[in-house]
Amino acid sequence: MTHANCPRCGGRLARDNDSGRCTPCQAAERDRMSAPPVVPASFWEHEPVRQALASRHLGRVIRAYRCHPYHGRSVLPQTVVAGWLGITQAQLSRVENGPPVVHLDRLTHWAKLLGIPGSHLWFALPGAPPVASPQPTDNAPPDLDPPMATDESRRALLAGIAAVAAGAGLLGAAALPRSRRLGSADIARLNAVLELYRSVDYECGGGLLHREVDRFAQSVYALLDWSHPEALTPRLVTSVAAARQLAGWTALDAGLHDQAQRHFAAAERAALVADDTLLAARVRYCQARQLQHQRHNRDALATLQLARTQLGAAATPAVSAMLWGAEAASLAALEQPKEALTALGRSTDAFDRIAGGREPEWMRFYDRGELLAQYGRVYRDLARADRKFAPAAVRWVQEAIAAFGQQNVRSTVLNEVGLCSALFLSGDHRQAISVGRRVIRRGGSLTSRRMVDRIRNVRRDLAAYRTDPEVAALSSELATFGAVPA
Repeated sequence: MTHANCPRCGGRLARDNDSGRCTPCQAAERDRMSAPPVVPASFWEHEPVRQALASRHLGRVIRAYRCHPYHGRSVLPQTVVAGWLGITQAQLSRVENGPPVVHLDRLTHWAKLLGIPGSHLWFALPGAPPVASPQPTDNAPPDLDPPMATDESRRALLAGIAAVAAGAGLLGAAALPRSRRLGSADIARLNAVLELYRSVDYECGGGLLHREVDRFAQSVYALLDWSHPEALTPRLVTSVAAARQLAGWTALDAGLHDQAQRHFAAAERAALVADDTLLAARVRYCQARQLQHQRHNRDALATLQLARTQLGAAATPAVSAMLWGAEAASLAALEQPKEALTALGRSTDAFDRIAGGREPEWMRFYDRGELLAQYGRVYRDLARADRKFAPAAVRWVQEAIAAFGQQNVRSTVLNEVGLCSALFLSGDHRQAISVGRRVIRRGGSLTSRRMVDRIRNVRRDLAAYRTDPEVAALSSELATFGAVPA
């Protein structure tokens, strides 16, 4: 045996002590199975713990906590720590290895239980001073030029996608000769082109895209009249439904509400014919988002509840999270805070159960950034009726912006619009002005009528500061944003 020091108190260990702890420390922690120990401040400076805290993933923090040398040579078992947290060992394993926990009640409860100092956390503990968050400035990373910064480059990309679609016989199908039968390869090409259009929509919006996708969706619809094996019919009809759903979404983004409704109705019918209840729920989610944009939140709520009811046990975690999150947004807009936060919690619980490879391909858009954005949206709408929700709204929107990648230009700017409103509602109008000006500058590079409406609507949240000259100037810029010159 070699001499060593106790990792807990630093005292010298006896030669025959192979426990990794001195006798006083062993006695002091006999009850550790029932409650977490009180650890020194240096505990949180251990490099693996620091890295876990920097990742903003509490599951990784818990794993680093369990493996800390402070606990001796043996790692704390998951069963012990799970008992402290009030969950099962299997649940703790999912927390440590799954997506980050974002439910604020759960985060604060577990952080307090483990004694994590508030200065090391990325969220505020109840009763503690607000955590200082990096404030966005005019030189912040979100202001980097988007990958497709000009209409010319976007049009060139769309022309290339259209050329691929035409070469595959997927454009102008109604006028093409029908001398051959459709096969699996044709449907695979159809879905590949659809994915290309979807990727452009994720980035820059539907202003330029909607015309191309509308033409593509109409051509895909015409393929239903082509000869094809009966066994391929469900796949073909599902592809038609997906194309019409994307056409409706891009039309909504372009502000063409009648056209969007027409595509959504066709998409819903096709999804039901193909017996694809998940895709039908996605279409109803899009319909609800349109209703929310038009401030028909009671109708949106009914649409979302219908989607959940008809899905039943067929719902996947991601689709459930998406529907509950949208439902929370409508409840918040209707000034029902208790119901809104309950729905938001259910969205988070469903999100925590998402497993890779078990979700539809078109659900790839629903990531941690989307969930955090819903948190920001719900708390911002609640703050309009009760300002106590405003600080949380700022925090959640900042988290969402940090979670989105540079390729999600539209989502980032939409959330910066929300951040501007949240800052006004929280009383930080100086920072709100800075964010608002950046939003105006960046929003002009996107082709989304929905974006224009959102940016203009920021004016309803700055009423308390209208006498401030800078706020008045910002209000004037917002009022004229996106206007077509005479």
